[in-house]
Amino acid sequence: MGTISKYKILSQAKESFSKEEYKSALEKFAQVLQNYPNSKEAFNGVILSEMAMSGEEGAEALFDYYEILREEDKEEADSIMSEILEGMDGSLEKLSEVFAEPLRNRLEFEEGILYSDFQKILQEGGDFVETFENIMFSTRVIITSKEDFLDFLDKLIEHDFAQMALTYLENALSVYPDDKLLRKLLKKLAQGKSIEN
Repeated sequence: MGTISKYKILSQAKESFSKEEYKSALEKFAQVLQNYPNSKEAFNGVILSEMAMSGEEGAEALFDYYEILREEDKEEADSIMSEILEGMDGSLEKLSEVFAEPLRNRLEFEEGILYSDFQKILQEGGDFVETFENIMFSTRVIITSKEDFLDFLDKLIEHDFAQMALTYLENALSVYPDDKLLRKLLKKLAQGKSIEN
């Protein structure tokens, strides 16, 4: 893979984020991360861009906070932001506690069901296929962490939604081409299930 100008692309990524062009920011941060896997700034940028793309308003405040910290001490800022993001684990509930934002009210406007709520329905004895199909036709599932995303993909594969799982996987792998867990799921899909339909 050709070497890219790390600082130039990071600067473009941050500019895109500031203009609320989160998809463009995500792609640029991901490009830096592919070429410089140890770049904490790019890694944090990817997570913040994903959060912003999923409609999490707190992501913008975190990004601004990160930029201010970086002006004082880049290494410490990277470390602090990594700790905050790891501690939150991409969870909307935890993020809303940080920014005191009423989560449930906002989600009503987003017309969706949190993956954790979807899991509760299943734990209470709901059939995955029936529950998922009902949700698909009336709303959408809001997934806020990588763990939930992987669990969701695994369930899709397990319940013969192979084509849908493949679409999600291809999109995820375009952003994280070297992710071992995603590749493992892709292998599982290729080995165990037919993706023709």
